[in-house]
Amino acid sequence: MQMIDQKGIVKAYLRYLKLQRNMSGNTLDAYQRDLRKLLDYLEREQKDIRDVTLHDLEHFSAGLHDIGIHPRSQCRILSGIRSFFRFVQLDGYRDDDPTELLESPQIGDHLPEVLTTEEVDRLEASIDVSKWEGHRNRAIIEVLFSCGLRVSELVNLKLSDLYIDEEYVRVMGKGSKERLVPISRKAIDELNLRS
Repeated sequence: MQMIDQKGIVKAYLRYLKLQRNMSGNTLDAYQRDLRKLLDYLEREQKDIRDVTLHDLEHFSAGLHDIGIHPRSQCRILSGIRSFFRFVQLDGYRDDDPTELLESPQIGDHLPEVLTTEEVDRLEASIDVSKWEGHRNRAIIEVLFSCGLRVSELVNLKLSDLYIDEEYVRVMGKGSKERLVPISRKAIDELNLRS
């Protein structure tokens, strides 16, 4: 069987992620890096994308573990590879998807680390409010923690997203999902210092 243009398929896949899935540049770079690991493996094994089997992918996955890649990162890499092979199948390069039965490593539930109330209070107390930046920083910290926002969500807030009288904030989260979040009276008071 004649080898196919794997670079061309990867390029088409990345274009699909950008245009159809609307992924950011950083996400595309991560997918490309992860996919490069698989393509390097296939090149060493002299395998064509059309010939990859579940056994090949299990061997590749075991190799990720052997070189010390964290299980969470392994899961991310394998997730990207599943997405790639679904694209390869949908685009007609394969009749099947060899990743259908590919298992990811088990990872325990991980709760994000959060600051305690006392740590947030100490952080706020350390701010020098004799300067204008101090008032801004206190408002930032109070909104961030009282609303439970990601930093990226906070920096994208607009004045039109604040509903002070109703005491909530409209937040655009991951995947352009909008949600309404209550805002504390203390955060509102800090914001009023800046108005």
